[in-house]
Amino acid sequence: MIDYQITLPTILIGLFVLSQGLYLMAFAIDLYLFSLPVNRVDMDEAEYLQPDEFPFIVLFYPVLKELEATMRTTLTSLAELDYPRDRYRVIAIPNSDDIETIASLERLQGEFPFLQLIRVPPTSDRSWHVVWNAWQRNDKAYWWHSGQRAYNRDLPPKKTRQLIYAFYTMVAEVGGREDFLIDYIDADSCPPRDHLLAAAVGIRRYDVLQAKNVAGNLNASMAASWHAFDHMAWDGMKYPHLSSNGRQPYWVLGKGTIFRASDLVALGGFHPWLTIEDPEVGMRFWVNGKRLGIIENSLIEEVPSTLMRGITQRKRWVAGFFQSLGSPLRSMGMTRWQRFKAWLIFMPCLSLSLNAFGIPIGIWALWTWLDGTSVMPEWTIGLAAFNVATYAVMLSALYWSTWKRTALVLTSMRARLWYMLRVNPVSLAIWWLIWLVPLWIGYRMYVQDKGLVWERTEKINANEPLMLELRR
Repeated sequence: MIDYQITLPTILIGLFVLSQGLYLMAFAIDLYLFSLPVNRVDMDEAEYLQPDEFPFIVLFYPVLKELEATMRTTLTSLAELDYPRDRYRVIAIPNSDDIETIASLERLQGEFPFLQLIRVPPTSDRSWHVVWNAWQRNDKAYWWHSGQRAYNRDLPPKKTRQLIYAFYTMVAEVGGREDFLIDYIDADSCPPRDHLLAAAVGIRRYDVLQAKNVAGNLNASMAASWHAFDHMAWDGMKYPHLSSNGRQPYWVLGKGTIFRASDLVALGGFHPWLTIEDPEVGMRFWVNGKRLGIIENSLIEEVPSTLMRGITQRKRWVAGFFQSLGSPLRSMGMTRWQRFKAWLIFMPCLSLSLNAFGIPIGIWALWTWLDGTSVMPEWTIGLAAFNVATYAVMLSALYWSTWKRTALVLTSMRARLWYMLRVNPVSLAIWWLIWLVPLWIGYRMYVQDKGLVWERTEKINANEPLMLELRR
């Protein structure tokens, strides 16, 4: 009989090899995503648009218990949109019982006459029948026809419910006259002047358009710098590669997203039973052959200024990612290979969980190697060295991209350098360890079927000084 003894060094070696192997896989996924081509909207084509080539656009503005000052900052940006005024509408969509927000919006209509309101009533109201009838006729609204919530009209009170009601209401009003484009933004989103113009250009080549995002208050606090870096890494650098000539499933970002109303009607509208609608609706567009185009000019948004608010926001993202990558992929008709590719989008975020044991084990391995007491096989040291070199190259590329994008919101060299100093490699290592918290909470929310009620990310009108500065 062979006596197998598992010693502490054996366990540590095993964990080290496991962590380095998983890091290698994570880098391979990143390299695959970065290898995909980017389909960008070519704004040079704007000068060739003819008067009859400006599509009608409905821009939805879902809000919930927002500061009036925050909404004023966004509406001031919308007032400067460079697009024929008779070819778009801006419609705020508060819940009918959100009395304070509705009062603020009615006051703001005095300053911004273009602003319109659709008050979203409870789902018991008869006006919701336009939604139920549309879903009843459409098998692609799979959540309505099957599953534990089939035919359930008690939709959870959140942004998606507001979008669903406003969308089908506008389809009933406008859709009979002409097809039109849908755009929607968040309460704090400040689009650039050419945002709708980019929609008119891009929709001629692509079916879905997604504008990049950048945080305007990235130096407000250390937490804000970390939260803003997530958008620098994802929205600004990695996400555009999901356009990929249609080769890769994609998500949308939940703001600055534009598509034909008729396409969303055909695909069944928004899924109401997910924490966030962004990943699922994007993948449903993709599996039905709708190509994605990237709008380079970025919306300016506000990131949370405290860690706890950022964790609240990110745990919702994580829960929504897990939900969207489960049964919805089968329901929308994805093959096994397509589902695998869809999961690749989430893996870079999910790989942050490796740091829970990868960083301490890596420090132990480095320490023993430096003091000459290492028990690691030589090939594992080579693997670790390769991973470190790959990480250094990828981080350098990310820093270069981030440095360029800081110029969008920071007007002085000193402020840009200060931000880059804040997100140094040691600082990011701490932040990516903190990410373990929303990853764990979001996973528990997914398992426990939570996150359906809108747990809003509080906005504090952090970008008003920036927007005033940029308009000078």
